[in-house]
Amino acid sequence: MAEAQDPGSKKNREESEAERLDRNYGELLQELRVAETGVQILFAFMLSIAFQPRFQELDDVQRTIYVITLLFCTLSIALLVAPVAIHRLVFRQGLKDELVKITNKLALAGTTFLLLAVLSGVLLIFDHVVGRRFAIVTTSLLAVVFVSLWLVLPLQRRMAEDRKD
Repeated sequence: MAEAQDPGSKKNREESEAERLDRNYGELLQELRVAETGVQILFAFMLSIAFQPRFQELDDVQRTIYVITLLFCTLSIALLVAPVAIHRLVFRQGLKDELVKITNKLALAGTTFLLLAVLSGVLLIFDHVVGRRFAIVTTSLLAVVFVSLWLVLPLQRRMAEDRKD
């Protein structure tokens, strides 16, 4: 019996360069939709916090964390939405290869700022609700989880795949 082949493997895919670029760009856009939704919800939440009566109870450290979190959210949105604006400006200019490369870099940078926004948001809320020591320890542990899932695991898989070739 024939061994099942991975349809996502570059060795098994029969497509033209244009088809590959279209597929890669489509996959990137799907990934960006997921990340954009998360960062937009976090951004809206962070904006609303400043208008709550209890916001005045935040100490200087918490206010600094708040501002940094809002900045991380804003940068993440800028980076994750930029591919749409770039696509509109270079549409039908024969620049799909460059668009895919740029979009990939922007997606990685945007996801990095999303991670920082999530972690600093958790740090802020835990610091305010339970205390600074718990907030720092928990946020540090969550950072390890995120980095393991978002960076270490994919890079390990990539290296294992590269060793097979």
